[in-house]
Amino acid sequence: MQKSMKIGIVAALVAMVAAPMVPAAASAAPGGPAAASHGHGQGHGGQGQGHGRPGHGAPTKTGPTSIAYVEVNNDELRNVGRYTLENGANAFDVAIIFAANINRDADGDAVLYANENVQRTLDQAATQIRPLQAKGIKVTLSVLGNHQGTGLANFTSKAEARDFAAQVAATVKQYGLDGVDLDDEYSDYGVDGTPQPNEQSIGWLISALRADMPGKIISFYDIGPSSDALKTANPSIGKKLDYAWNPYYGTYTAPTIPGVGKSKLSAAAIDIQNTPAATAVSLAQRSKADGYGVFMTYNLPDGDVSPYVSGFTKVLYGQSAVYK
Repeated sequence: MQKSMKIGIVAALVAMVAAPMVPAAASAAPGGPAAASHGHGQGHGGQGQGHGRPGHGAPTKTGPTSIAYVEVNNDELRNVGRYTLENGANAFDVAIIFAANINRDADGDAVLYANENVQRTLDQAATQIRPLQAKGIKVTLSVLGNHQGTGLANFTSKAEARDFAAQVAATVKQYGLDGVDLDDEYSDYGVDGTPQPNEQSIGWLISALRADMPGKIISFYDIGPSSDALKTANPSIGKKLDYAWNPYYGTYTAPTIPGVGKSKLSAAAIDIQNTPAATAVSLAQRSKADGYGVFMTYNLPDGDVSPYVSGFTKVLYGQSAVYK
């Protein structure tokens, strides 16, 4: 049985110090809808201030910021840090914990939750998160719906959005994360009489998060009603995002968000466990040729898949990937 706890702005600040992560239970169990698939297709320059920046003279690379989502229901986040380029630079620049959820409490308010696998990753920050940050890899938390009618797109007021943003910011601070990734999937808007999406909601949330988390990463998985709203939003909202990317794996389409330039976008979307290697190489070639500043991958598994990763790192950075 899931046990819940609502966090308001004040309670969230207290929880940072006094308790483990506010989310006590939630995203669908491994293999459930919210954990099964990220998106519905066949598929540098971020502002985050991470812990333990690499020392002076650490190996570097030139090319797009590389993103690695990890399904922590199945795989370990720390595996991201085992991939380097031949010169010792990190193969991946941002590791994303997939995923925490937006649930609805008994009062109908949005609350942040983590299932036991996400919570374990956060609780084991010393071995799962800090080693990555010590290498210079940013670590962020993905947040998406959980089939309860509550999500990024249906906050009905700025106050509601601010309350949820405060919960996210408190969690980011408590666990020493580098930011948050926003994903408008699996919310089932309208279920049990919950509000339908509106065009202001995602802008309210992004603005509140940026106010609460100056210097932290805010990225956007470009899908759902929030995606539609951002296409016509004021550029001032887009400028508060660090990154945005195509959500459909094995395809190549850049998000269209006013205020978000090519240096912050990934037109490519790669599912490492399902996108053919030749497709990954082709999308890397297109990304480089078109000058996009981000290359997004999902589903990095445990174990060594460096031959696959090398396919795109050789294109993006001129070096093969090494697994250590």
